[in-house]
Amino acid sequence: MSEAKRTYLVVMDDSSEARVALRFAARRAAKTGGGLEVLAITTAQDFVQWGGVQAAIEEEQQLRIEARVAEALGELPGIEAFRPGAILIRAGEPVALVRDLLAEREDIAALVLAAAPSGDPGDMVAAFTGSDSGKLPCPVMVIPGSLSDERLEALS
Repeated sequence: MSEAKRTYLVVMDDSSEARVALRFAARRAAKTGGGLEVLAITTAQDFVQWGGVQAAIEEEQQLRIEARVAEALGELPGIEAFRPGAILIRAGEPVALVRDLLAEREDIAALVLAAAPSGDPGDMVAAFTGSDSGKLPCPVMVIPGSLSDERLEALS
């Protein structure tokens, strides 16, 4: 019986710390033979009168996230061919969406987040390291958002 591939889940947004979390998770997945998935969360559109407009908005979001992922992973030494298994885009409340995804996916071995380099660590980090952290189905890895690429390589 073969063991399931461990998947690292990264929540991606436009912050510099999300880029750090993605780069760490990609390195870790490549070194351990695991997989990588990216979850991008957008705000739900209240109402779009024409379906074509909604489809164009969703396509633009997908392309923007794919470009950010490609940019963040493009220069990683030793994992040039490594790419995420999936880039998921969901609309809604971020913490609830991540909790739901973790609950339905047994293959996710770790949720990888990065804390802001200064001040408040960020809403996702606060939510998943608080009182409910012991109830999650997988570990949460919180990566300092100020780590250099060299330090990330050493730690992953």
